Amino acid sequence: MYAIGLQPFEEVAIWAVFGVAILGLLYAIFLRSQILREDKGTEKMQEVWNAIKDGADAYLRKQFRSILPLIGVLTVALFFSVYIVPPSPEALERFKGVDPNTVRLWIGIARAIAFVMGAGFSLTVGQIGMRMAVEGNVRVASASKRSFGDALRIAYRAGTITGMLTDGLGLLGGTIIFIILGIAAPDALLGFGFGGTLLALFMRVGGGIFTKAADVGADLVGKVEAGIPEDDPRNPAVVADLVGDNVGDCAGMAADIFESYEVTIVSGLILGLALWHITGRLEWIIFPLMVRGIGVLSSIIGTYVVRGGPGKGGDAMAAIFRGFLSSAAISAALFFIAGFFYLRSPEMAQWGGWWRLPMAVGVGVLLAILIDRLTEYFTGTHATPVNDIKRAADTGPATLILNGISVGFESSVWSVLVIALTIVASIFIFGSIPAAQGAVKATFILYGVAMTGIGMLTLTGNNVAMDSFGPISDNANGIGEMAWSGKTDKATKDAQQIMADLDAVGNTTKAITKGVAIGSAVIAAVALFGSFLVDVSRAQTGMGVAPENLISALGIRVDIPQVFVGMLIGGALPWLFSSFAIQAVARAASLIVMEVRRQFKLGVLEGKVKPDYRQAVSISTTAAQKELVSLALLGIVTPIVVGLTLQVEALGGFLAGIIVSGQLLAVFLNNSGGAWDNAKKLIEDEPRDPKNNTGKGSERHKAGVVGDTVGDPFKDTAGPALNPMIKVVNLVSVIIAPIVVQYAGVGGVTAWVVWIVALLLLGVLGWAVMRSKAPAPSMTEEVKGVKRTSKQKA
Repeated sequence: MYAIGLQPFEEVAIWAVFGVAILGLLYAIFLRSQILREDKGTEKMQEVWNAIKDGADAYLRKQFRSILPLIGVLTVALFFSVYIVPPSPEALERFKGVDPNTVRLWIGIARAIAFVMGAGFSLTVGQIGMRMAVEGNVRVASASKRSFGDALRIAYRAGTITGMLTDGLGLLGGTIIFIILGIAAPDALLGFGFGGTLLALFMRVGGGIFTKAADVGADLVGKVEAGIPEDDPRNPAVVADLVGDNVGDCAGMAADIFESYEVTIVSGLILGLALWHITGRLEWIIFPLMVRGIGVLSSIIGTYVVRGGPGKGGDAMAAIFRGFLSSAAISAALFFIAGFFYLRSPEMAQWGGWWRLPMAVGVGVLLAILIDRLTEYFTGTHATPVNDIKRAADTGPATLILNGISVGFESSVWSVLVIALTIVASIFIFGSIPAAQGAVKATFILYGVAMTGIGMLTLTGNNVAMDSFGPISDNANGIGEMAWSGKTDKATKDAQQIMADLDAVGNTTKAITKGVAIGSAVIAAVALFGSFLVDVSRAQTGMGVAPENLISALGIRVDIPQVFVGMLIGGALPWLFSSFAIQAVARAASLIVMEVRRQFKLGVLEGKVKPDYRQAVSISTTAAQKELVSLALLGIVTPIVVGLTLQVEALGGFLAGIIVSGQLLAVFLNNSGGAWDNAKKLIEDEPRDPKNNTGKGSERHKAGVVGDTVGDPFKDTAGPALNPMIKVVNLVSVIIAPIVVQYAGVGGVTAWVVWIVALLLLGVLGWAVMRSKAPAPSMTEEVKGVKRTSKQKA
């Protein structure tokens, strides 16, 4: 264990955390065996299930091939990134007596390997999690014939497998890096976090475009134009819609939460290392790892609290939230117990006492609960906002859409206030330490923010289980609709009602976990902003800058024009990113609409020909792959260009702009979309009565469907993808900042090289923008497979 002054208890604690990570993975394997033993239902159900399974597998294989070249290029770039600047003091201390060039080589290899490991773990969480969700959905549909409790148990535990993979692999990777590198771990952890975040961005963007292109196309033609039910087997886009739920909500969200899990620990350890330099105490580094281990144990226990009754009805939301609260209570108690026994020493008393760290983590758990409740209020079917949107359907789609927009705007304000109060809490907890003054106090406060982020994602196992519960229930409902189409017996109706109830709850749990993901993204970004200040100050110190002129002492001054320009660019980037993501959905959805109309004209509705599900899957897959690299490059290249052209202070302003703007926009997109979706479901649950304009097929229902289709790319494409995009920008900024400081104010040939690199990167940005704005291939090319001309290919 390569760390300075590590006590025997601390060594035992680190290995115990390593053991807990393995336990989380073993628990995922145990749950998998439980799920696979459940009944898969009838032959017809398995036929639908196999179509979903094949489509999802094919999409993920193609996605992996699309992103592999960029992963290779970035691995090489990260290896060489350590050669441009001197080795960190921690790396020189870790490899004491070794030539600095050799240290650079070893740290470069470690960062590159960590990047590949982070990307690989993120990919593993997404792919295995999605495959287990696919395995679970048909079994939930079958269990709904037996009881509500069985269906709830299978759906939640299938999602918990993904949660435990996220916990286990996230904790395992971070702990291994710390065990090997000790105090030099942050150099490699940046690569680990960047790898996980970049893969999450790929999976979020691609999965989001796929799922919503299919969903919007299927709804507009099927529900609005043809008047057929959702998931009607005659709809050629229905399988693509169900596939999309898995590649978007399961694979994408799992990878998203995984990278948030990693980024919070990365920022916590970087700031903890800064406090180690100030105080000489390793508790700032060890305690965050202990917190993560406690979270895994608490999530495992909370799984068994989620259960429904033996009958045909129950409150799934209450059962899921009961499990979440149970895990939260257990975690909070264990945080304070661990803090009392580990942090209660005279040395820590000098720095404010043992209670401050567990208190900050506890605030993070409370933040997760508050965002949970806030998101449920604005998107849940029992609260006022969604019911107001439902009533707005009386006067048509325009008023319904306006009402949903206002709900999204309001929810953004309350969410940002909750996060602001969390940061204020960190100020109260760490800002009153007598020995901490000036820049040191700011470092303590930012460390407290990082600890709230770690606390917020302590219950990652529960959060991911809640999110996966949504698409699993949605797919189960779809399988039931398709397999039992035309059946009217009581058992089938009861089973369909159970799945409809679980599906409605799943919409809310998805919105809640997206809210938690957005909140954690902002907290992680603020903590990474602190890491950015720490790394820039260290680089400036190495360049001989006086302490009073360090960025940590002066801060980021918005009255400097370059900083303000950086802030404006940072504030604009989430809007450009969201615009391109929604444009991609609109283009692909148009192709799906035309394909479904084409098949309906052939007599699919009348049963003259069978629907061809593969075409819609192929269209969605192609559309999703087109946008992957170009949208990722917006997040990777923009901060580098800002840093090289406007210098490091402007890069700090850029980060501030993207954090504020991205938070407000992401919450708006997430909650307005979720509210429209659940308002539509409330209308569908009404008794069907053409005279009173209620229920499915009514004008009110059509208005609800229009609102839902507008909200689909909001809540499932652009909004969720902003989370990893914000963190990609922050991590790239932290990595590039020492390089920007190193070459600030240089002249001669070096200055020309810097500007040539900046211009080349501007060209890459231009290509990414043009690629994202390029029109989709025509319908003839997509559907009939006509070979394009060379001009069209270009």
